[in-house]
Amino acid sequence: YTIHTFATSGTFTVTGSGCVETLVVAGGGGGGGGCNSMGGGGGAGGVIATTTNVTSQSYAITVGGGGVGGLSVSYGNGSSGQNSTALNLTALGGGYGASPQCGDWDATYSSGGNGGSGGGGRQDNYGGYSTGGLGTPGQGYNGGAGGWSSGGGGGGATQNGGPSGGNGGSGYTSSISGASITYGGGGGGAHAGAGGTGGGGSVGNNGSPNTGGGGGGNPGASGNGGSGGSGIVIIRY
Repeated sequence: YTIHTFATSGTFTVTGSGCVETLVVAGGGGGGGGCNSMGGGGGAGGVIATTTNVTSQSYAITVGGGGVGGLSVSYGNGSSGQNSTALNLTALGGGYGASPQCGDWDATYSSGGNGGSGGGGRQDNYGGYSTGGLGTPGQGYNGGAGGWSSGGGGGGATQNGGPSGGNGGSGYTSSISGASITYGGGGGGAHAGAGGTGGGGSVGNNGSPNTGGGGGGNPGASGNGGSGGSGIVIIRY
């Protein structure tokens, strides 16, 4: 095989025509920040694995960056990951992990963000729990719901995030690069969630670069959420 790996954005130049194998992974979502270990894990970036017909031309390749983790000082949600595009395919960035916004007694808290995979939910201050964000069919799964003093795990490329301090969902394993590598693991939900296989960050930790892994939810009484990992595009023929 000839293998083209794009860890950052670039151009794929074709001088003939034919069918190529393509893996497109978007950036993972950032985990929720805040207090009392309630932040949701970031959803994994969407994963598309397919074959694509190409013709003689130059194709722009965009590799999405990971979303930023929410900050404890503002009790903010994480931000969603950025899309990756290649050969007329678009993988959607992972949804953000929700923040508990501790000390704010307004009950109108957001759920985890929608995306390639959904971000995890978190507890509100009335004892209710927000739902996880929705994943995109064919790209990823839903985030887990928040629980008592805990956040839901971010969804992964092949599995929902776990509820109430749950682990991030597992990712998708591919050998397109010549080695067996897993992409698109969800971030772990506060306060004890592990990152999903495929670059998902555990509580308070970032997703791994070029995997689309989601960032973990905030780790402690007033911690920041982890940022999502960047995506990747791989083409081989």
